[in-house]
Amino acid sequence: MSVELPLLARGKVREIYDASTPAAPDRLLLVASDRISAYDHVLPTPIPDKGRVLTQLSVWWFEQLTPVLESFGASHHLISATDVPDDVAGRAMLVRRLEMLPVECVARGYLSGSGTKEYARTGSIRDVALPAGLVEGSRLPAPVFTPSTKAEVGEHDEAIDFAAVVSAVGAGRAEELRELTLALYSRGAEIAEAAGIVLADTKFEFGLDGDELVLADEVLTPDSSRFWPASSWSPGAAQPSYDKQYVRDWLTNESGWDRTSTPPELPDDVVAATRERYVTAYEQLTGRSFA
Repeated sequence: MSVELPLLARGKVREIYDASTPAAPDRLLLVASDRISAYDHVLPTPIPDKGRVLTQLSVWWFEQLTPVLESFGASHHLISATDVPDDVAGRAMLVRRLEMLPVECVARGYLSGSGTKEYARTGSIRDVALPAGLVEGSRLPAPVFTPSTKAEVGEHDEAIDFAAVVSAVGAGRAEELRELTLALYSRGAEIAEAAGIVLADTKFEFGLDGDELVLADEVLTPDSSRFWPASSWSPGAAQPSYDKQYVRDWLTNESGWDRTSTPPELPDDVVAATRERYVTAYEQLTGRSFA
């Protein structure tokens, strides 16, 4: 990929370029690569078309979630997914430059992953108490807000309690983030359920444009969410998924990797199966063919 714009930042899976012009200042170009990360490492093997899936699915979700955002007096950062350089068409978004808020806004509707481990130890996820008797894959009585820090590349996001969000952004903004995160999750879960997918959990990022709260980055993708086939959902064990859990499972159970040394190359069958899961999530959610 070649973009003739100033590179501002390179993250785990995307690059951010300065796309400002005198007529249109404060614009960024977000380009999603085919890189994939797991356990806070960028893996050496890309997943073909992954960046295009993430971008096109995010664009679709921004449209679906606009009514929820507007009901909170908020908006999203997308300006255009078509007015982008030809070399990155399909995997880039022209967006507003924002003052990003320093928290990951995580919503959970089901118990899974690190949430299951913490619940097993404490009966809660940070300051959110949960009922007894839940198991991996259990549906929660109501969606919960379980935020985390926003780590730099190579570092690990850490779960935080609501008081830490208040300390970071103020009491009023923290409450707004919690309410909007849960509203967006609930609407996303409703749409996913109609498409035969369980949205187990997801994370959102927000920024400010002046005083306006703005949904940013990617939204409800296989990189930022856990998607399970509704037809096979069965609490009590890890669930089949349409996200990068397949890669995590291979790394954990088959690769022998210690999670600290250089990650191994992914086998061809793992690459192909991961791509299939990402494309399936896109097609099943949107009702569109991925090309």
